[in-house]
Amino acid sequence: MGMNAHYTAVVKHEGDWWIGWIEEVPGVNCQEATRDKLMDSLKVTLREALEFNRADALDAAGEDYEEREIAV
Repeated sequence: MGMNAHYTAVVKHEGDWWIGWIEEVPGVNCQEATRDKLMDSLKVTLREALEFNRADALDAAGEDYEEREIAV
């Protein structure tokens, strides 16, 4: 992952917990006791999700595929 992408964390303090989601990637969400721990967990979870999705896409493509960078 050579790209330096930016994502949006939506964070909320609820009771004793900080909870958060990554807006752009469904399923990336975490809950921690502090905001700093939440942000760290979101980064780790996002990185793992992107790596998994990339591996899944390459596996689905099989052989003779082309990778192209796109910007939105």
